[in-house]
Amino acid sequence: MKLAITGKGGVGKTTIAVFLAKYLAQQGESVVLVDADPDANAALTLGLGPDDYPEPISEMKELIAQRTGAAGTGGEFFTINPRVDDIPERFAVSAGRVKLLRMGRLARGGSGCFCPENAFLKNLLAHLVFANEQSVILDMEAGVEHLGRATAEGMEMMLVVVEPGRRSIGTAFTIQRYAADIGIRQIGVVINKYRCEDELRAVEEQLGELEVVGRLPYDESIAAADLEGTCPYQGTDQHQELVRALLESIARKTTRISGG
Repeated sequence: MKLAITGKGGVGKTTIAVFLAKYLAQQGESVVLVDADPDANAALTLGLGPDDYPEPISEMKELIAQRTGAAGTGGEFFTINPRVDDIPERFAVSAGRVKLLRMGRLARGGSGCFCPENAFLKNLLAHLVFANEQSVILDMEAGVEHLGRATAEGMEMMLVVVEPGRRSIGTAFTIQRYAADIGIRQIGVVINKYRCEDELRAVEEQLGELEVVGRLPYDESIAAADLEGTCPYQGTDQHQELVRALLESIARKTTRISGG
């Protein structure tokens, strides 16, 4: 399972990323949760303490310079295909049976900026996505900056998380346009934090052509876990059923697309 999860800030995308990662690990799968959001909330949502947070890969300047060959060149010349296969094992932090890898912030020296740090991060993502032995859940910011075209082709789906509200839904349509620019066609929407059926139907109407693949109602226990700094996924029958239904819906959609 290779899924990228994005959406407007505050909609609960990191919570859903953690739910997916914990559920898959509970089923015995090897799972890497990649925190590719500069706000980096995945460690906290997994229930890790500050001392256990993984170091952002983008801040490992010496390692990146060595691997890309940029050391001593001022960064003008570097390989765009550095070795990254050992990075997950060396720098991921375990949270139960989930391995967490923190990407850090992409350099933004201008539109289309491509520097050693960005080359390293994008090559690392591509390595993770095309590694067959593990599931990968990408917790992304509201955009596709971390994904190159080649990496995007390896994703089974991009999940866009929305909550009741026009700004959240508007962000979903913006992400759809971004994704199309790099060839992502498998997009599914997860409606999160709705409080009643009328609210759910209203959101579905506003989403129009965007296909809904998951529906997660507002849950007081998730809000409480956030306040307490504990992991919201407790492995209960209710939580398992929510994730199972989401994964089954994703499987049906991807099978339909691949089947033409």
